[in-house]
Amino acid sequence: MSKNKVIAAIDIGTAKIVVIVGARDEKGNVSVLGFGEAPSRGVIRGSVQNVGDLSSAISQAVHNCHASSGVVFKEVFVGIAGQNIRTIETSHTKFINTSFISQSDIDQLTEEVYNLNKEPGEEVIHVIPQSYMVDGSDVGLNVVGCPGKSLGGTFYVVIGRANAVHKIRQAIEMAQLKVVKIVLQSIASGDAVLTDDDKEVGTLVADIGAGTTDVAIYQDRLLRSISVIPFGGNSITEDIKSACQILARSAEALKIQHANVMPESKFDKTLVVVNSGRTEKEVSLADITAITNARMDEIVAGIANALNESKYGDKISQIAITGGGSKLKNLTTLVRYRLGRDVQQMKPRNISADSYPKLFNVEYSTAVGLLVKGIEYMEKLREKLKAIDVKPIDNSSDNKNATTQGDDSQEDKKPVKKPEKKSSLFSKLGSMLKDFFTEDEEPSKL
Repeated sequence: MSKNKVIAAIDIGTAKIVVIVGARDEKGNVSVLGFGEAPSRGVIRGSVQNVGDLSSAISQAVHNCHASSGVVFKEVFVGIAGQNIRTIETSHTKFINTSFISQSDIDQLTEEVYNLNKEPGEEVIHVIPQSYMVDGSDVGLNVVGCPGKSLGGTFYVVIGRANAVHKIRQAIEMAQLKVVKIVLQSIASGDAVLTDDDKEVGTLVADIGAGTTDVAIYQDRLLRSISVIPFGGNSITEDIKSACQILARSAEALKIQHANVMPESKFDKTLVVVNSGRTEKEVSLADITAITNARMDEIVAGIANALNESKYGDKISQIAITGGGSKLKNLTTLVRYRLGRDVQQMKPRNISADSYPKLFNVEYSTAVGLLVKGIEYMEKLREKLKAIDVKPIDNSSDNKNATTQGDDSQEDKKPVKKPEKKSSLFSKLGSMLKDFFTEDEEPSKL
């Protein structure tokens, strides 16, 4: 397995930091080579509050990943939470110099969209094409080879807030790493748990994390809209802690062991004993269920609102729930009852991780998706770099014809200067493919 094809990704969550490293194997599967995690610090509801604390947590998770894989990496893909971005839908058109649309024309159009749709201090995270137009006529997404003189498109643009992006980069750099690209977490989760067929028929993905619930809507294999609900699993823990007047760790344990989003008659008189500080306290399971149901009703209402506000909402046939918060008992039943759609809890798929079976749990969907997106990004980048590589001109035939013709004969025999490669977005990134990772039997500590 080539060293420079190994990719690392970091999922910055409210509850934990996950670092995962892997590559595409000979069979074309995404193979996980290493994995590490650490409790998250400095992050509240998906937003970075303390850069120093977050950097320390990242360093610990990276060290754990090094120890498990023997791969020492310098650059990473990292996720950004949905509440730290804004989105717009925009159109853009450019004239082309050739008679047929090429991939280069599409790349240039996309690059212009990246540059045109951000305010000072912002960073465009994703530019997602929705359709293309050639000479004003809609041609869908399969546009390469179409004859025409102008290329236009409509795009869904995801833009990161300056302060949020800056804090993420600061924390990564303080951990002695560099960011290759920032990826929206909800997009990563969708790529981890959905198949192409899921994306085609119309699927809403709700990733219920500790701090927030990220929502992404796919239809005809395209991301159509994203939104964020400012509640997650920690919201239920806080509700239980407040209502029962117990310690946070006791509330979390109650949630994990007993929380149920649907009332059941057997809970009416059932009591459990929990630690409430210096004393123990009896708590009713009926009360825990009522608290959990109320908060989850609020989250499900947010999912319903995302469907209603999206112009593709009526085309969504199924809902996929994932993330640590999706493990609550009877949650799929509640969502199905409230929204009237087919609902499934979905786990990461299409990866090879025999040494790390833990990664197939729902709470690692975002981390797995970030790895998948990172591998795809670098594969596309390599292809584009290969496409723009200019081969030296073969002047052998010219030199053969350059016989002595007076005093200019020696001038004709001078070597022809090789043309310089044109600079582009991707040629600037070419150096990223060299020494991208190094392997070491004894991983270094950060």
